[in-house]
Amino acid sequence: MNENGSERAVNITRLWSGGLATAVVAALVILAGTLIVRGIFGVPVLAPEEAGHLGDAGTVGYALLAALIALIATALMHMLLLSAPRALSFFGWIIGLATAIAAVTPFTQGAELSSQIFTGLINLVCGIAIASLLRGVGRSAIISRVPATPESRPEPALYQEGVLPGVGQRDYDPARYRAMEEDAEYDEARARAERQKAEEERARYGTRDD
Repeated sequence: MNENGSERAVNITRLWSGGLATAVVAALVILAGTLIVRGIFGVPVLAPEEAGHLGDAGTVGYALLAALIALIATALMHMLLLSAPRALSFFGWIIGLATAIAAVTPFTQGAELSSQIFTGLINLVCGIAIASLLRGVGRSAIISRVPATPESRPEPALYQEGVLPGVGQRDYDPARYRAMEEDAEYDEARARAERQKAEEERARYGTRDD
């Protein structure tokens, strides 16, 4: 993969399915954080104090906003993977700075300090979840187009839904091959033991007959 990203292809299905899953996680982080802070610590966050442990319609809207932000971040990841050099690094910086802004913003609002702190923590956890999950999704959605030379090309290995040249089956899944080798060694040792036992029994019975 070169610096301008022209040899980078993206598995769109994998990227956006991961983005949708991240959106669900982001919404659940908001709801779970609200439940924990309001129900356990008794601090009114993301809703008036008289609302229930899960808040009110405003809390649901806040969770939906977090899901929408996750989808926007997925679109940003898609654009960076298609065109930008060091796409994952740029994505990390952008989402990291956006998360820092979201964590600090509650302190600029007119609310109790405890509400500001817990709201900032919820925003921080949500931003970290979005950033970490989408970085992993983006990394897994990259498909290399760089061909291997005939002299150096090992046996192909499945990579996502396609074939990644230049990666052998053993390099792609070394644990699986080690397990296969151990199974083969065990089967071979067991077969040798059975053959040796059969030879000993034949020799014993042959001696008795004599």
